[in-house]
Amino acid sequence: QVQLVESGGGSVQAGGSLSLSCVASGPIDKRTCMGWFRQDPGKEREGVAAVYVYGGTYHKSTVKGRFTISLDDAKKTMYLKMNSLKPEDSAKYYCAARSGTNCPAMDAYTAWGQGTQVTVSS
Repeated sequence: QVQLVESGGGSVQAGGSLSLSCVASGPIDKRTCMGWFRQDPGKEREGVAAVYVYGGTYHKSTVKGRFTISLDDAKKTMYLKMNSLKPEDSAKYYCAARSGTNCPAMDAYTAWGQGTQVTVSS
């Protein structure tokens, strides 16, 4: 059973940076894909970035060049480094995982963390 715990959220001014972390436990065959999602009140949850635990990443077009997803050598901790933050990046960010190989299929994730809040002010 996959368990996920996020941390690293906070409040920053536009143009600032934050780094989120997600610690995963459980069998790796149940988390061949790990990803970051975000949801702001009144909006649908959207995929931000994903990493295939055996190699490869995906970034939503609106965050390319600003956000970077990565996984540590033990494939236990996933990170999201966020630079040049904008007010529209404000949301609760969730760590998620799934089995399978099509990691950019952001509607198919099955394990979820509790979320961590990111607030970006102008």
